[in-house]
Amino acid sequence: MKIFSGIQPSGNIHIGNYLAVIKQWVAFQEKADCIFCIVDWHAITVPYETKTLQQKIKEVASIYLASGINPEKSIVFVQSQVKEHSELAWLLNTITSLGDLQRMTQFKDKSQKHSQNICAGLLNYPVLMAGDILLYQTEVVPVGEDQKQHVELARTIAKKFNSKFGETFKIPEVSVLKIGAKIMSLTNPDKKMSKSDPESSRIGLFDSPEQIKKKIGSATTDSGREIKFNPKEKPGISNLLTIYSLFSDKPIKDLENAFASQSYQSFKQSLTDLLVEKLEPFRNKKSELDKNPEFIEKILADGAKRAEKQAQETMQKVKKVMGL
Repeated sequence: MKIFSGIQPSGNIHIGNYLAVIKQWVAFQEKADCIFCIVDWHAITVPYETKTLQQKIKEVASIYLASGINPEKSIVFVQSQVKEHSELAWLLNTITSLGDLQRMTQFKDKSQKHSQNICAGLLNYPVLMAGDILLYQTEVVPVGEDQKQHVELARTIAKKFNSKFGETFKIPEVSVLKIGAKIMSLTNPDKKMSKSDPESSRIGLFDSPEQIKKKIGSATTDSGREIKFNPKEKPGISNLLTIYSLFSDKPIKDLENAFASQSYQSFKQSLTDLLVEKLEPFRNKKSELDKNPEFIEKILADGAKRAEKQAQETMQKVKKVMGL
């Protein structure tokens, strides 16, 4: 089974990214052929700092490794280091419906957020993502809830290409967790935790114990005192229960029973202690990796060579069936 997925080097990777996506990757690499990409070409479709982009790429690589991604089992590389990604994206653009792209929810959302910078790249983002996926004959794409629509479009594009030019691409399936696919903001539990929102709204994978304590302590709960899972009526405490459940591997119902007679403050203290404990290995591994940048550079260079070989094989088939 072939797996492909990736994360942009923009903002700070948080526990929502880890629980929805990276945690899936770690499990998949034990039973599948995995390729995990740092999708830097996607990151430049909105305003970004050129001076810090390389630093953010290295940070994401550190997060992959600190989270348990093993470069001996999986391919880890930077998207822009394999030119076939952009090459296939251009070819797929020639068969992709403009109407399909304009219907993408993320395009609508980001167009509103970056109204002064609605570039063609923002519209074509899903085609590049389809190229990323199809380039490696991917069978399963583990993503968060917000990327599900883009994977569905990749399936549509693959089917259309195969119908027009002959069987070339495998049709990828999406893998979205039933619980944890969308972790909500700590300060506004009606919206998804986001790298672009204020620091107080998210827990970073490398946050210090002091930062975790402050953020959980000030996290929005709800009126009332019951620690019950009810996303519609109690979105704040429900979000915190989800986080607790996923990091402790305990069912939410068991947590409701355990904290039935306790206060929000007591629950938050317990969640803080849990997160400090569970995120400590991430902080320690990051500290080790920071002392050896050459190690990360070598992993990314080796990964690009391994990915390029597979990408070239696919492009040869694509060009042949297209008459190029």
